[in-house]
Amino acid sequence: MGSIIDGKVQVSDLRRVRVEDLLGREPNPPDIGMLEKNIADRTVMVTGAGGSIGSELCRQIVGCRPAKLVLVENSEFALYEIESELRDWAAKERVEVKIEALLCDVSGKQAIERAIEGHGPQTVFHAAAYKHVPLLEHNPLSGVYNNVFGTLHTVLAAEKAGVQNFILISTDKAVRPTNVMGATKRICETILQARAAHGSQVRLSMVRFGNVLGSSGSVVPKFRKQIGEGGPITLTDRRVTRYFMTIREAAQLVIQAGAMARGGEVFFLEMGKPVKIYDLAVSMIHLSGLTLRSDESPHGDIEIREIGLRPGEKLYEELLIGKRPQKTSHERIVKAYEDHPRWEELSRVLEDLNRLIGVGDTAGVLATIGHMVPEYAPNTSGAEPDIPLEVAGRQHQQVVQGQIGC
Repeated sequence: MGSIIDGKVQVSDLRRVRVEDLLGREPNPPDIGMLEKNIADRTVMVTGAGGSIGSELCRQIVGCRPAKLVLVENSEFALYEIESELRDWAAKERVEVKIEALLCDVSGKQAIERAIEGHGPQTVFHAAAYKHVPLLEHNPLSGVYNNVFGTLHTVLAAEKAGVQNFILISTDKAVRPTNVMGATKRICETILQARAAHGSQVRLSMVRFGNVLGSSGSVVPKFRKQIGEGGPITLTDRRVTRYFMTIREAAQLVIQAGAMARGGEVFFLEMGKPVKIYDLAVSMIHLSGLTLRSDESPHGDIEIREIGLRPGEKLYEELLIGKRPQKTSHERIVKAYEDHPRWEELSRVLEDLNRLIGVGDTAGVLATIGHMVPEYAPNTSGAEPDIPLEVAGRQHQQVVQGQIGC
């Protein structure tokens, strides 16, 4: 304040809280060779190109000199925004790259077949999915069909068209899921694993990671908005922990993991120590130049209010299902091979699942995904997990350090 009064700095010099300030570590610089391996001079397709992760993948990809980038998105406005941004960037940087924008719903079998066959991508990043946990708890039929059959149709279309590399963007919520979204993403993973084991000629791999700071639907923009309005900040439970990474770093690591694939691997990103959402909220308050209002500090600026866990929400997240992690050449990328059903068995269950969705049998659909994902344990009450937070955190650190099952 003294510097402002003395005219040394202007109020306009003050900056908003950056998500990098909240990470607690420096993002890893990428390996340029690995970034460009499956992209440079190739035709690359990104599904869900207008989403948080999909759009950042597109930004990273155009900088790796692809011959053509195909944007696949079912939201007209999201597609318009990312296409306009990429074209403006390419013009400004004088980068020559063909950009094709396709309004396409990946859950439509014929539509995604036409898109892949018509553009002939060598590499496909499949980021299209419904991801909002509470919404999918209330709309399970739409969630299951979009996520599971969108992935199935895209994978089979990629095989049919001779795509070389296919990378599925997965989530830590696929590990011992307590919600429909997580269960659908685990089924998506098993589809790729089963197809790879069945002899697919496409290098199929998946990358599993936690929350990205600042993505749409994440807590950071929500907390920023609540702070701007004078509070309170609302969080579900002060014990909730999550793994965090910037969108940019996550996208770069996804591309690098895909470059390592041989077929059938599950890659997961080592995201550092889990962060308590409560601590994240406190950091944002302090970095905004404000103070926390609490019983100890009743005259503080911003209050933090707990509202209870939402249906399907966990106190903690995990990244590994099995006990066979393997280090890779990148310190933040770990790979594993996990148990999965045979394709013959999985395809029959998928046919049943499709039929149940068609007749609107919600109970049957939920029972079937429970059969397909045995570790799926729906949490509709916001109850505490079976494993204490500190135990889950220790297990993750042991896995990353190679102390479990290596």
